[in-house]
Amino acid sequence: MTEDKKIREKLKQKTWNEIKTNDSWAIFKIMSEFVEGYERLSKVGPCVSIFGSARTKPEEKYYKLAEEIGYELTQNGYGVITGGGPGIMEAGNKGAHRGKGVSVGLNIDLPFEQHDNPYIDNDKSLDFDYFFVRKVMFVKYSQGFVVMPGGFGTLDEFFEAVTLIQTHKIGKFPIILVGTEFWSGLFDWVKTTLLKQFKTISEKDLDLITIVDTKEEVIEFLNTFYNKYDLQPNF
Repeated sequence: MTEDKKIREKLKQKTWNEIKTNDSWAIFKIMSEFVEGYERLSKVGPCVSIFGSARTKPEEKYYKLAEEIGYELTQNGYGVITGGGPGIMEAGNKGAHRGKGVSVGLNIDLPFEQHDNPYIDNDKSLDFDYFFVRKVMFVKYSQGFVVMPGGFGTLDEFFEAVTLIQTHKIGKFPIILVGTEFWSGLFDWVKTTLLKQFKTISEKDLDLITIVDTKEEVIEFLNTFYNKYDLQPNF
């Protein structure tokens, strides 16, 4: 082996060792996020998560509807958890704030879009570096998901919740899709392609999801569900 090759190998090995060391130390950062999340969210009481696009503007109808849903949730004894950012998340927190209820924001550091909104309770704003830790908090401390129109992140959170319930990793809880015009195409594809054509899901899996258009339907579905089941954590 030439001297140049030896130097390159040493540099390569040094870089790999640094990566391994950084990965090992990252475990402690991950643990700290879990510990802080568990400690702070265990005290908030029954909550419902509201998901949706960070890009939705205050003048748009789904922003206004998310705000009204957030308000109505607090009037029915639920707190509100959102991703803490702008758009639908801000609207949900704004409604909860207006209703003088619990308003939680699980913020994540992103290079664009994300910044915490001003309607989160001062002691209930948490910051995360890791998406997977944040998603655990959503599921563990939510007694229901209200899913407004959104992008890939919203779809990810929706499908993860359905998968966890479908595989019995968590107990069943309400998953409510708001906006027939937005969700009906996806739901039709699920029924025709996944269920009928390829048979990759069972018919009872569809019972995990309901699609509504109004705040009244959201509250009715949640209250009907919890007239039969206890409010409790999912993990």
